[in-house]
Parts: sequence; C-alpha cells; structure tokens
Amino acid sequence: MTKELITGNEVLAKGALAAGALMMTGYPITPTTEMMMYWAQNCAKNPDLKFLQTEDEMSAGFAMIGAILAGTRAFSASAGPGNVLMQDAFSMAENMRLPTVAFIMQRGGPSTGTVIYSQQEVNLTCFGGNGEGLRIVYSTSGLQDLYDYAIKSFNTAWKYRFPTFVLGDGYQSKMLSDVEIYDPKEKNIEIIDAHPYLLNPNKTVDTYINLRNTYNLESELHEVLLNHKKAFRDIMPEVIEYEDIHTLDADIVIFAHGIVAAAAKDAVEMLRAKNIKVGLFRPITLSPFPRDSACQVLKNKKAILIAESSLGQFSRLVLSNLYCPENLRIYEMLEPAVGINSNEISQKVEEILKEMV
Repeated sequence: MTKELITGNEVLAKGALAAGALMMTGYPITPTTEMMMYWAQNCAKNPDLKFLQTEDEMSAGFAMIGAILAGTRAFSASAGPGNVLMQDAFSMAENMRLPTVAFIMQRGGPSTGTVIYSQQEVNLTCFGGNGEGLRIVYSTSGLQDLYDYAIKSFNTAWKYRFPTFVLGDGYQSKMLSDVEIYDPKEKNIEIIDAHPYLLNPNKTVDTYINLRNTYNLESELHEVLLNHKKAFRDIMPEVIEYEDIHTLDADIVIFAHGIVAAAAKDAVEMLRAKNIKVGLFRPITLSPFPRDSACQVLKNKKAILIAESSLGQFSRLVLSNLYCPENLRIYEMLEPAVGINSNEISQKVEEILKEMV
C-alpha cells in the first residue's frame, strides 16, 4: 500500500490493473486520452496486457464486448460524443447481460460542447441506448473514489452481469492528488474471475451456448426484459450506495453527486460552524438510485437544495425517486458546464434560509 501523487486518468488505469483487467479498447477523446496513453505504456512493459485503439468509439465498445465474450477482462473509457457512440454496444451488453466496464469522464455538451467538465452525461450513462436503463452507475467524488470504484466496478460487473460505469468528470481526470494505491488482497477484496461467456455455465471447453441479441417474437423479448428487470431489482439492496452527512437534525438537505458533492461536503462543514443546520445526501450509485434512504432523509425537513453542473439531469433523477412531503420546499442550483464551489453552495443555502423566514 503506497501513496502516489498522480492524475485521475492514471488512477483509473491503475485501478483497472489492480482489478485484473488485461485489455483496454478505446479512441482518444479529451479528457480521457491520458488514460489510454498510460495503459499503452504498461502494455509495452507487460506482454500479457493488450490495447486496441479503434477507428471510433462505436468500434471500441464492440471490441470490448468481443474480448469479454472470449473470456478477457476488458474495459473502455470515453466522454461526451464518444459516450454517445458507445451506447449501441452498451445496449447490447444490457440485452445479453455482459459484464462490461466503462470509465466515463463527463465533459460539457451538447455535442462537442467543451472538452473538460460538466455533469451533463447523467441521462446518457444511466439511461442511454434503446434499453431500459438496467445499468450500474457509480458517481465518484474525488481521486481516491476513482481508484476504489475502478476496482469495485469490475467485481460488480462480473458478479451481477450488468453494464457497470464509473462516472467521473474532466476535473477528476486532470487533477493531481495523493491517492492510496493498494493491492485488493491487502483489503481482503476478492477479484472475481472472468471466463468465456460463449461457453456454458460449467465452463467446459467443448460445449457452447448461443447468446442472443435479437428475438423473433415480441413475446420472447417481453419475457427476457421482465426477467432482466427482476434480476436488477433483486441485486439492488447489495449494490446501492450513498453518503449521508449531518442529515438527521438538518433543516435543509443538499442533494449533490460527483465532484459537486465534494464541494457540498465542505459547504456543510462551513455552515455547521455557523450553527446552520444543513446536511448532505450524496447518491454514490445513480443507478440503482438509493430511493428508500433518500426518502427517509426527508422526514421533518424544511427544504432541499439540488446542486449540479447541468440543467436538471440530476434533479430529475432525484425528484423522480422522492416522495416529497407537501410542505417541503425544493430549490435548484443548476450550473451547466462550470464548477460549483463550496462558497457558492454556502451562499445559496443562506439565501434560502432568508427566504424561508
């Protein structure tokens, strides 16, 4: 176990290595390009590692699926328009219950937008493609999160066989910070083995199965989707994660995710120092969303503030999952394509308090 001063992109690559990944597929796109560069450098040192730079992100997504079907623990990474192009492959993985892992470092949109930061890929990552959104999405709040959830994402994907994402952003990609790098064995984390998914469940080499991505009858697909939905619901209690800070006695609860939640955490401490009763609820899994825990937090609260670097993608996700008391006031702080710092959140909370008097 060591402390290293590294960037977020390097952290994710190191996390993938620690989780036993053997192959990365991808196409260069800011802000994830350095992740591929670091992986390629490791491939030059270790012949067991593979890297495939494809002609575009669509090809990268399907190349990842091909490697996984053959039994290789593979992953990809992208952002913005590249994330859009990968949705076809992610939908295929959802339909066939394949253990895909993708690191999505959000950038501003729509389209090319900006190349560094926003939180505008929540809809796309959680619900993109022509499926039902049966995906597991971890929203990270800093570089240590990137390492921890990079490792966890592989285990989650291979255990439950749903597409799994680490959703960060351009700030986390580019920032430099001390990160605790560890071997999963040091923390008693067992890495789940990969095996060829074209083989039957007992993994014999002479018997194969037919994994289907298309169905002749609507009734066939109907049954498959209902079974997938049931399987997703069954794993939710094991997968759901969230962070709850000072919400028990809070009058106002901030809802935030990702790097904005890191700023909100500092804001909560600043406001608490002024004897202002405010708390933070941070969903770590945006999908599945921690609905029951979030609703429990709302009891006896006066207001909630939803803060995000988007024009309401996270807000819609939150409000669609909450059973809000009639007297609860709902405020939004929507700042697409720019960061939100702790002082701005603190100021917004104090404005809300004055309005409520």
